[in-house]
Amino acid sequence: MRTEEATFAAGCFWHVQLDFSETPGVLKSVAGYTGGKVENPTYEQVHSGRTGHVEAVKIEYDKDKISYDKVLEKFFEMHDPTTVDRQGPDTGSQYNSVIFYHNKEQEEKARKYKEKLIKQGIRVVTRIEKAGKFYPAEEYHQNYLKKTNQRTCPI
Repeated sequence: MRTEEATFAAGCFWHVQLDFSETPGVLKSVAGYTGGKVENPTYEQVHSGRTGHVEAVKIEYDKDKISYDKVLEKFFEMHDPTTVDRQGPDTGSQYNSVIFYHNKEQEEKARKYKEKLIKQGIRVVTRIEKAGKFYPAEEYHQNYLKKTNQRTCPI
């Protein structure tokens, strides 16, 4: 088995984790925080919008069962990549759309996919950044929607 990691921010990490965990070929998903300037941030700190972190999900997937291109497609299907500081009812910089690439191939594919959408007339604001330190969210956030038998983030 050939595995690879990928990290995405697409709003509330609860639904992002649920969507990826139900994707064939995705072996593992972890909700967490990345992209900010505070070490070991808490949910309360990130939720304040002052740490620079976004709510994100790091996945591990089987490259023999799903390609990074298909992972990118899934990412763009699960959220609105045209809004800044907002996903659905959630507002704040912690809900921005970001692809955190782990290698040059992921960076190139992410940039090409974004360019393709822009050429189709979609105003994509998704940022593409090098993956940095990822902090797993508190345990109660992990697989929250599955634990609570919900399909969407509560308002």
